[in-house]
Amino acid sequence: MNNIIQKLKGIVVVSVQAMPTEPLYAEQCMVAMMKSVVNGGAGALRVAGARDVKNAKKLFNIPVIGLTKPNKIPQNWKEIVYITPTLKDVIELIESGADIIALDGTQRKRPQGDKLKDLIKFIHINKRIAMADISTVEEGIAAAEAGADILSTTLAGYTLESASSPSDGPDFELLKQLVEKTKTPVVLEGRIWEPEQVDKAFELGAHCVVIGSAITRPQLITKRFVFRKEKK
Repeated sequence: MNNIIQKLKGIVVVSVQAMPTEPLYAEQCMVAMMKSVVNGGAGALRVAGARDVKNAKKLFNIPVIGLTKPNKIPQNWKEIVYITPTLKDVIELIESGADIIALDGTQRKRPQGDKLKDLIKFIHINKRIAMADISTVEEGIAAAEAGADILSTTLAGYTLESASSPSDGPDFELLKQLVEKTKTPVVLEGRIWEPEQVDKAFELGAHCVVIGSAITRPQLITKRFVFRKEKK
């Protein structure tokens, strides 16, 4: 498992995801997107659901981070656990071949009453790596104590507990504090739009960086340009 974690060091991971209601969710579109970002230099992939995990493992010899999400994100998404929330989801990802299981690493109640430390223990029993998606320093420390192998700032700004996170860029302060206060590899993810932000992340001690929307969500990329035009 340490070999996989080492492979992530210093690389850019690309999150290739789409919701079922979006045009790119079609299997051939997701496969094409994966191939495109790998051709562009992505050192690992972060994908959602058994279908895309299986395809990523079949097509590429790079680390694959797997997670699950509901087909429709609830309106109260800031209040609930929805990234790999249950043991059933963890089992699905393990059986699909994910090298790393990404799961909500906050202290919030999970829908089936599962405990974070128990899910991490199950992941380890099955010789997989546990990546805890967190939103605050306190959550990161608790997740590390629960056995998480990697911490990711994925949820910073997307929970009620992290309302103070910047809305227009990465939470560099969270990254900095987690690097200082834990011995666990820390990943910067969330609202990364510029290459300079990647450089800053590594300067602050990020183990790797995950980029999603800026590369693989054309509707969000388009909105940034349209919104900017309308503001002028």
